[in-house]
Amino acid sequence: MTGSAQTVSASRAGPRGARRRASGTALGLGAAILYLSLIVLIPLSAVVWRSQERGPGGFWEAVTTPDAWAALTLTVGASVVVAGINLVMGTIIAWVLVRDRFHGKAIVDTLIDLPFALPTIVAGLVLLALYGPSSPLGIDLAYSQAGVVLALLFVTLPFVVRTVQPVLLEFDTAMEQAAASLGAGSVQIFRRIVLPNLLPAMLSGTALAFARSMAEIGSVVLISGNLPFKTQVASVHIFGQIETDNPMGAAAVSTVLLAVALAMLVTLDLLQRWGGRHG
Repeated sequence: MTGSAQTVSASRAGPRGARRRASGTALGLGAAILYLSLIVLIPLSAVVWRSQERGPGGFWEAVTTPDAWAALTLTVGASVVVAGINLVMGTIIAWVLVRDRFHGKAIVDTLIDLPFALPTIVAGLVLLALYGPSSPLGIDLAYSQAGVVLALLFVTLPFVVRTVQPVLLEFDTAMEQAAASLGAGSVQIFRRIVLPNLLPAMLSGTALAFARSMAEIGSVVLISGNLPFKTQVASVHIFGQIETDNPMGAAAVSTVLLAVALAMLVTLDLLQRWGGRHG
């Protein structure tokens, strides 16, 4: 009788418990959507709307002025270069930190996060002191596109490292050992076993590095010199448009950056899904 009573009681409480869980889920989902709308969706929608206040013709005119187009071209090109370098070097650094043992490893691991903690304008000042006209290293990259790429590499270094590193830490090396025992070489093991498992994390970190490069201003504003048609990046151009009381032009260029970043993120996400289906 007691067991039957407990069963009946649980069956009666089941629907109520399910309703409570459903209402809790709905409340959490509503709070998340509201927060994202206030912080992300509404501001971005306002920028896009502002860029269209003169119609498509005004938008196109704003983004194809010689200075705006030069800034966009430099920004996208430098971001692609930086993302590619980070894809390779970030993976190598993560591999060394996980698989190798050497003195000072903890210090190197801590330094990887320095670009996250250091104010970007301070990073720009440091880079200008090291690679500017008075460089103690004898390397002058100031006021050049190479200096822009260097600054972007500095601030985006952690993204690929910190996305690949946890995957390597959790990776089961027994598969590599089994492949080696069957006669597979180190290159073949990496290409057929390790790389497919690392690729989603590598692409995620690359996408984050690309998006950060597109929006960076603090670290490049000093070392680039902000020379129009040469070293002025899109973020600095946008700031200049605001200073000259042209918010529509600033919003138009910002919309282009947003569209390019979203296209890159969607493309990499599709590649990850394709890789997951064909892995």
